[in-house]
Amino acid sequence: MNALLAPLVALSLLAGDRDAQAADDIRISTAGSQPSIRGAAENFTGSVSVDGQFRGHPPARAGGATVTFEPGARTAWHTHPLGQTLIVTAGVGYVQQEGGPRREIHPGDIVWIPPQVRHWHGATANSGMTHIAIAEALDGKTVTWAEKVSDAQYQSK
Repeated sequence: MNALLAPLVALSLLAGDRDAQAADDIRISTAGSQPSIRGAAENFTGSVSVDGQFRGHPPARAGGATVTFEPGARTAWHTHPLGQTLIVTAGVGYVQQEGGPRREIHPGDIVWIPPQVRHWHGATANSGMTHIAIAEALDGKTVTWAEKVSDAQYQSK
């Protein structure tokens, strides 16, 4: 395949274009074939980039991305209808369930957030953090966003 066309084919596969490849073929989205996107300002505080977004093709429901938080960056409060798994790959971060303590997370840690548990996650004030986030869709929806985590909430232990 022409090297210039490969990223376009990979993006079309992620968009659900099954004409480009048989439904039962293994699919590879090559590293760098998708542009990095910035985390939406209404759902994140600070600088956040999202890379390698993926979603399963029916009947699969899993999707996810690699998310990188600069120091002090974090998600807004949110829930997932079928839960979420985070795999920390770099840096040091926090995760907090509403009403619970803020917990520190490190590379190699795997975090399971149960369905409908209101929570946030992000980097510490002094270290960036990267994780792979995986969630399943229920009726096409993987997340329900709420208000941003205040500075006071972020700083409380």
